[in-house]
Amino acid sequence: MGTFIIEGGHQLHGEITPQGAKNEALQILCAVLLTPETVTIHNIPDILDVNKLIAILEDLGVKIQKKGKGSYTFKADDVNLDYLQSEAYKKDGRGLRGSIMLVGPMLGRFGQGFIPKPGGDKIGRRRLDTHFEGFVNLGAKFRYNREEHFFGVEANKLKGTYMLLDEASVTGTANIVMAAVLAEGTTTIYNAACEPYLQQLCKMLNKMGARISGIGSNLLTIEGVESLGGTEHRMLPDMIEIGSWIGLAAMTQSELTIKNVSWENLGLIPSVFGKLGIRLKQKGDDIHIPAHSKGYEIQNFIDGSILTIADAPWPGLTPDLLSIILVVATQARGEVLIHQKMFESRLFFVDKLLDMGAKIILCDPHRATVIGHDFKSSLKATTMVSPDIRAGVSLLIAALSAKGTSTIHNIEQIDRGYEAIDTRLKAIGAHITRV
Repeated sequence: MGTFIIEGGHQLHGEITPQGAKNEALQILCAVLLTPETVTIHNIPDILDVNKLIAILEDLGVKIQKKGKGSYTFKADDVNLDYLQSEAYKKDGRGLRGSIMLVGPMLGRFGQGFIPKPGGDKIGRRRLDTHFEGFVNLGAKFRYNREEHFFGVEANKLKGTYMLLDEASVTGTANIVMAAVLAEGTTTIYNAACEPYLQQLCKMLNKMGARISGIGSNLLTIEGVESLGGTEHRMLPDMIEIGSWIGLAAMTQSELTIKNVSWENLGLIPSVFGKLGIRLKQKGDDIHIPAHSKGYEIQNFIDGSILTIADAPWPGLTPDLLSIILVVATQARGEVLIHQKMFESRLFFVDKLLDMGAKIILCDPHRATVIGHDFKSSLKATTMVSPDIRAGVSLLIAALSAKGTSTIHNIEQIDRGYEAIDTRLKAIGAHITRV
């Protein structure tokens, strides 16, 4: 189990460039299975979860070549379907939440898809019903081995249909879309997710020859085609990482520039940080955050009541940033209610912040009220364990702002979502050591 040693209380300075988007990568990489032709992908983040998925694709028989930093070619012209039934696949797939999105393209192209019950962050239940109900709607037969927790779907030929999803699941929508592009006839998906990463997947599939309309809305129409070809695709910067660096700049009262952020795909993120009193300036496609030497003040609602920040499906605020926002609020001027609606365990890292001296009332598994210190007292250094990717980075931000030396164990959780984070933070002045 790896560890970070962090000496907090230092101002940071300079520029930092966000990695490619993890959540987009997990979808895009699975989509290479839809064609025997070469697919070239750029800006792939070098992180544990993505590297695990690339390894699974290689074990499936996909020919993979690295062309440069973050750039790979994939050619799935000789896929080993027997691997899907192997013990190695059951073990490898179980360790990666994103492996669920292998099922859609495998079902669409080869008529079968299998997956062990995936693992991932311990942030609450993330059910798979939407995925498999969508496959069944397309005509697949579903089976589940309860003893081995192994899911399977099979079909001779998928048939397009109308479906209303019971939740706007991003991975569920992506999986169903990848199955439907090769189905016979027209598929209509209502209450589809419309996150930028899902839009990116649909645009890439259209470049490969798919016929998807309604991209960016919650109503997708997919006209099935016989086959798909190769393409070249560049992934978006990671919006969660961008939000993390905004929070880091505010908490450490540092002047930072975040490069190449794709402003048009950030949605509510800049305005939500603005409600916390954090000043952001757009410079071309960069974000400049000045040093908040006098702190930052949380806005109230127009009737004077306490601000509530909650997550929601896109174009609402992504749930992945709520833990960052909660940490940033601990040094704000004022109070805010954080409402995590989508996952019931994601606020359970608050006890570590309480140990550091933060003023937080955990109302229930979904809500926490934060009373900011206004930098009149700093957080105290402590020893803690990273419970998941986003909470881990939130605790890292808290440690970088705290007085003294903090220790964070289980940093493999952070490495699952953030590329070479210690090296990149050192480059802007952070005092952080990996042991």
